[in-house]
Amino acid sequence: MADDEVDFEDELEGDTAMEDSAPAKGGKAVQRDGSGRRMKGRGTASSAMEGDAFESIENKGGSTKGPLRSVEGWIIFVTNLHEETQEDDVHDKFCEFGEIKNLHLNLDRRTGFVKGYALVEYESQKEAQGAIDNMEGETLMGSTINVDWAFSRGPIRGKR
Repeated sequence: MADDEVDFEDELEGDTAMEDSAPAKGGKAVQRDGSGRRMKGRGTASSAMEGDAFESIENKGGSTKGPLRSVEGWIIFVTNLHEETQEDDVHDKFCEFGEIKNLHLNLDRRTGFVKGYALVEYESQKEAQGAIDNMEGETLMGSTINVDWAFSRGPIRGKR
């Protein structure tokens, strides 16, 4: 070997990627790098990956599908609104199913017209479900609207 060549094997011997040390509080081994610094987080060997499957939050009862309540109430998502729809038009159509706590109708900044959807919030799930059941497929200002839950529980991913 020439003088200017470096033997990489000799250089790497002292620098191990991760070494286990004595168990810390709670009985888990602490991961440490070659310089003795504590290794934490996703990239370490003791992270959430076990057997090529992610840990998940357990479902605490109830079904895995269905509507979710927001912090303030039950929100439904109204889509396919005509671009010239006003808040009063949406309010008049949906107020017959219960008191509307909040109504949000987004406008396009460039054109000033409605983006095509609205969020309507009810106090109870029964009122919101009634609006979904009765207004799905109805016509508002010449457009057939679609109504569904804004937030819902999706299927829980199973292990591979």
